[in-house]
Amino acid sequence: MKNLLLSALAIAVLTFTSCSRDEESDNNNNAVTINPADFKGELLAGQSATLDPTQVYNLTGSFIVRGGATLTIPAGTRIEATGGTASYIAIAQDGLLYVNGTSTNPVVMTSGNAVKATGDWGGLVICGRANTNKGGSTGQTATSEVGDLTYGGTENTDSSGVIRYLRVEYTGAAFNATKEFNGVSLFGVGSGTVFEYVQAYKSGDDGIEFFGGAVNPRYLIALHSEDDAVDFADGFSGTIDYVFIKDVAKAGVEGSNNGDNGAATPTTNATLKNFTILKGSLAGSEHGMYLKEGTGKWNCQNIYIDGFTKGLKINSSTADANSNLNVDNGFVTFNPIYFGATITTNSEYAGTNTTYLTVGTNTGAGNSGATPTWATGWTTGF
Repeated sequence: MKNLLLSALAIAVLTFTSCSRDEESDNNNNAVTINPADFKGELLAGQSATLDPTQVYNLTGSFIVRGGATLTIPAGTRIEATGGTASYIAIAQDGLLYVNGTSTNPVVMTSGNAVKATGDWGGLVICGRANTNKGGSTGQTATSEVGDLTYGGTENTDSSGVIRYLRVEYTGAAFNATKEFNGVSLFGVGSGTVFEYVQAYKSGDDGIEFFGGAVNPRYLIALHSEDDAVDFADGFSGTIDYVFIKDVAKAGVEGSNNGDNGAATPTTNATLKNFTILKGSLAGSEHGMYLKEGTGKWNCQNIYIDGFTKGLKINSSTADANSNLNVDNGFVTFNPIYFGATITTNSEYAGTNTTYLTVGTNTGAGNSGATPTWATGWTTGF
C-alpha cells in the first residue's frame, strides 16, 4: 500500500510540474488555469485551458500548445504581448486551438507596449501534418522557421482547430534579416482546420504566410505589412477566398513553389478568389502579385489590383525558368483580373502565353477598392 501511495504521489507531482510554473492544474479533468499576469509556458498532451475573456492576458514569453492539448480563447479575450522574438503563441502538430471570436467581439492578440510598433512580439504559429515540399519530396517533414516545431507530412485533412474572428497586431519580431515572425504563420496546416475572419495588422514581416499545407482560409485582411501581405510557398495546395490587402511594403501577394528548387514536388497548387490588393502608403516595391521560385499552379478569379505601377511581377525566364514555364504551359491563369488606373504595366512576364490574363471589371473582395462589408465590426486600421 505504501508503494502505491508513493507512486500516486509521484504521478500527481509530474502532472503538476508538466505545466508552466505560472499555471495550476485541476487533476479531475486536466484543465489548466492560466495566470493572466504572466501568460507563458506549455500545455501538454491531455491538458486543456480556456482563457477568461474578462481578463487581459500579459504574454511575456512563448506559450506552446503541444500535441494532444487544447487551448480555447473565447470571444472578447485580449492578449497583450511583450518581449520581441521571445514572445509568441504556437500550436504544435496535433495541438488544437479554438478561437471563438465574433463579428462584434473578436479575439485580439496585440502589443503590450505603451507605444506600439511593428515587431513588438512574434505572432501566432500553427503547425500541422499536411503536405509540404520543403524536405524535397512528398511526405517529408520540416522544422518551422520560427518556434522550431516539426510540421508537414501526408495528412492533408489534418485539423489544428477552429479560428474565427481573430485580430493579430504589431507582430513580426525579427531574429535577423532572414528569420522573422509573421502576423500568422501556418506550417503544413490541413484542410480540417477552419481559418476565417482573421486580420493581420502592422506586421514587421508578412501579414499571413502559408508554408505548404492544404488549409482553405476565407475572409482575411492584411493592413500595413512591412514585407508581403499574404504569402504562400512550399507546396501549398489550398483555396484562399475573400482577401482584402492594403498598405504593403513589398508584394500584396507573393507565391512560390520552393525557394531551393523551383521544380520541387508536391507542387504549389493554389486557388485565389475574390482578392482586393491596394498598395496604400508603403512602397509596394514588388507590385500587386509576385510569382517567384517556381510559382507552381495558380487559378486566380476575381482579382482587383490598384495603386501599384505593375499589376503582376514574374521573374525573368533566365532567373526563374520554372515560373515562366508554368505560365507558358497554362498552369497560371487570371480570369478575370482588374488593373487600376495607376498600373502602367499589367504584367512583367518574359514568356510566350498571351491568354493567361483575362481583364475584367471586378468586385474583388466584395466592394472593389473599398472596404468589404464583411470586415465591419471586428477589424482595425481602416
